[in-house]
Amino acid sequence: MPEKYLTKDGLEKLRNELERLKKEERQKIAKELEQAISFGDLSENAAYDEAKEAQALLEGKIVEMENIINNAIIIKETKNNGSVDIGSTVTVKWNDKQDKFLIVGEEESSPIEKRISFKSPLGKALLGKSKGTKVGVKTPSGAIEYTIVNID
Repeated sequence: MPEKYLTKDGLEKLRNELERLKKEERQKIAKELEQAISFGDLSENAAYDEAKEAQALLEGKIVEMENIINNAIIIKETKNNGSVDIGSTVTVKWNDKQDKFLIVGEEESSPIEKRISFKSPLGKALLGKSKGTKVGVKTPSGAIEYTIVNID
């Protein structure tokens, strides 16, 4: 499995969610299965089929989360070496607007929270660049030019 980049907080959130899935969600599905089995005849029992499907999806999600945690590379707080790296907070200016983004791994990206993946078009364009550099990014509504104002 490829390496997954996570912040320390992101890894902790993922571990907490995994623990919740293992304890609470597994118990919930076990009760649903128990109830469905009590209806009898499993060959034509829709509740049983749904519970088994939910169980399979949950177990798949648990395995996926365990793999991410086991292959996680913790993003260290970067020392400002003058260029954008994973873990950098970058302030950019575009179309007379200014935005600040944290460059993170794919699992933690959330454009609404201004956390962008280093694999996103903007993340790729910013990586390795220094303050004052202009980068172009193609978007569905056309190309946008960003200027790096600051790197933290």
